[in-house]
Order: sequence, then structure tokens, then C-alpha cells
Amino acid sequence: MEAIKETFFTKDRDFYKTMFRMLIFVAPQNVIAYSVNMADNIMLGSYSQESLSGAATVNQIFFMVQQFALSIGNTLVALASQYWGKKQIAPIRTLTGISLKLSLIVAACIIFICGCFPDLVLRIFTTSPEIIAEGKSYLMLVMWSFALFIVTNVLMSVLRAVGTVRISFYVSIVSLIVNVSINYVLIFGKFGFPEMGIRGAAIGTLIARALEFLIILIYLIKADKKLHLIHKDIWKYNRELKHDYTKVYLPAMCAQVLWGVSVPMQTAILGHLSADAIAANSVSTTFYQYLKVVVIAMSATSAALIGNTIGRGDMRQIKSEARTMSVIDIVIGVILGLALIALRKPLLSMYALNDNASTLAIQMILLLGIVMMFMSYQMPVSFGIMQGGGDTPFLMKMNMISTWCIVMPLSFMAAFWWKLPVILVVLVIQSDQFFKCVPVFLHFRSYKWIKKLTRDEPQEGQ
Repeated sequence: MEAIKETFFTKDRDFYKTMFRMLIFVAPQNVIAYSVNMADNIMLGSYSQESLSGAATVNQIFFMVQQFALSIGNTLVALASQYWGKKQIAPIRTLTGISLKLSLIVAACIIFICGCFPDLVLRIFTTSPEIIAEGKSYLMLVMWSFALFIVTNVLMSVLRAVGTVRISFYVSIVSLIVNVSINYVLIFGKFGFPEMGIRGAAIGTLIARALEFLIILIYLIKADKKLHLIHKDIWKYNRELKHDYTKVYLPAMCAQVLWGVSVPMQTAILGHLSADAIAANSVSTTFYQYLKVVVIAMSATSAALIGNTIGRGDMRQIKSEARTMSVIDIVIGVILGLALIALRKPLLSMYALNDNASTLAIQMILLLGIVMMFMSYQMPVSFGIMQGGGDTPFLMKMNMISTWCIVMPLSFMAAFWWKLPVILVVLVIQSDQFFKCVPVFLHFRSYKWIKKLTRDEPQEGQ
């Protein structure tokens, strides 16, 4: 009986090897991917303020595109990882086809809206005619990269579901190098090329996204030995698998988009307080976001690993692996939070802020360091383990209640009604990272999030 006794931590060495191997590649890949988006802003910042503002405005649109892309990819990971655990390849191909079709529909809608109503879309984020003009020039080209990004994200997601992560890391490195190089040449008109400003940045981003897609496609055709994804099964219609996908996707999409919409609104709240608050928030959140990618990487890794284990069907192993990952999340969170707090002064020395903005920035970084510790538990457990386990309705309900029934109303009242000091407004805005830990922990320990999403013998539709 002792041999089958359930342990709190998993003793499977292969689990630890796989988890840390994936994390080592996924975390830097997320940092590099984030840097691809930042490259346009940084390089345009030295070109002109209007160009920088125009690109930053369009990046608000791209942020929402990311939320749809992530919901599609995360749904695919939840389902495909379970089938990979059962060693069933055909359903993974079909599910990938469903994801690709949905991606193309979403991309077509986004391109139609951006292409037909660019001024209307940009006015959501700014009323400045100069910024709208620059943003429109950028958007007309970069909107095509949105479609490439969504499709590439699906292909990277299915590879992650089966433990293939190195190619995504290498693709991101190539993409960053290409984007920065083309930006330098076309924004500033180097080596005999015309000086194109913001349009040059858009061309660089578009070419980088196209290259990402081509490299992943070539890898799947020539090098992939696990999925053989380029197969007739990918376009096969299957009513049952489509139903399974939709059942997981709709709550996942709602959870992702509900959270995504709140982010620019929270930034807008701080933007109405003072110029110093805007500067301090911009600086402090930049450092915070770079460390946050490690947490996002842990979420992605957790989703794939727990899905594989659920597919294998060993309930004791599912629970012990989940508990192990939740504790590792806490350890990573403490390390990241302390690192952010310890490095606050050296990091701020890179910026020329006035005394008030500098004081606010230090206060914000101290607060965000503490926030990081709590977020590093609740996000990988909810968006990683639970979503990978197939329980997307819990995420949707939690985000709807915490963000829109609690945090957003309190944030508006704190800023405009109670007129609290800036640091307290930031605390209210970030407060969900603290109280979400309670329902996440309780739901996690109930193990009701463990959902079998696979079918023993998926039947073909008519």
C-alpha cells in the first residue's frame, strides 16, 4: 500500500526535467516577443513624438488582438495536450484545423474593421488629429500582421501542447533581429533607402510577422516528427470535436477579453490624474511587464503539462503535479517580486524623472513587487493549471466578478470620487491580484477543475 501512497509533491523526475526545459525556452521567447512589440515604440521615440504616439495607439488595438489570439491558442492547448497525453494524434490535427479556421474568421473581421473604419477605431484611444494621422498610416500596413500573428500563435500553441518549444524561441529571436534591422533602415532612411518614418516601422513589423509564419510552417512541413500536421485530417469536419472546442473556447475568450478590455481602461484612469503619475506608471510598469513574462511562461507551461497528465488519466499524478507547480509558482513569485524591489533604484537611474515622478515611481515599484508575489500564484494556477485542466467557466466567472464588479468600480471611485493619492489608486487597480488568490486556492484544492476533455473514439461528423 505504501508504494501507491499519494505524495504532496510529485516524485517524477521526468516531470521536473520537462517543466524546467519548457520554462527555460518559453520565458525568454515571451521576453523577445514582447521586445518585438516594444522595438517600434523605442525606435520611433527617437524619430518623432507624433510617430511614437501613433504606434503606441495602434499597439492598444494589437493588445486586444492578442487577447483573441491567446484565447484561441489556449483552448487548443487545453484540448490538444490531453489528446497528446493519450497519444491520439488525429484529433489534435482536427482541433488545429478548427483553431485555424476560427483564426482566419477573427483576422478577417479585424482587418475589415481596421481597413474600413480606421479613424473611428483610433478615436477610441485618442482625439489628436496628428496622432490619428500617424496611427492610420501605421495601421493600414500593420493590420495585415495581425492575421499572421493569430495564425502563427495557433501553430506555436499546438507545438507547445506536445512539448515542442525550442522552435518558437528561435523564431522570436529571428523576428526581433529582422524587425529592429528593417526599422533602423526604413525609419531613418539608412543605406540609401528612403526615410519612411512610421510606415517604415510598420513594414518592419509586417515582414517580421510574415517570417515568423514561414519559419513555423517550414518546420511543420520538414522537421516536425510528432504531429505531421500538414495532413488531410487538419481540415476534416468533426461535429463532436467542434462542440468540445466551442464549449472550452467561449468561456476562455470571454475571460481573456474581459480582462483585456480592463487594462487600457485602468491605464486611462491613471492618465487622468497627473503628468507625474503617467510618467511614473509608464516607467514602473515597463519593468513589471518584463518580469511578468516569466509568470505568463509558467502559465503556458503549466497548461500544457497538466493537460498531458489528465490525458494519461492518473488522478494521483494530476494532483501531485498540480500541487508541485503551485508551490513553484509561489517561489518564482517571491524571487521576481524581491528582484523588482531590489533593483528599483538602479532601474530608475536610467530615466530623467523629476523628484515627484521619481518618488511615485519608487512607490509603484515597491507595490508592484508585492503584487508580483501574489499574481505569480493566482495567474499560473488559474490561467495555467485550471485552464489547462479544461475549467474555463471558472476563469470567466472570476474575471467578470473581480474585474467588472469590484476592481473597475472601485478604481473609478478611488480616482475621481474619493480622490485618493496616486499610490492608493494604483493599489485599488491592482487589488484583484490579492483577493483572487482566495477563490483560486479554494477552487484549486477542490480539484473540481480537473475535466476530461477527450473522447475515446472521436466520431466523424457528416
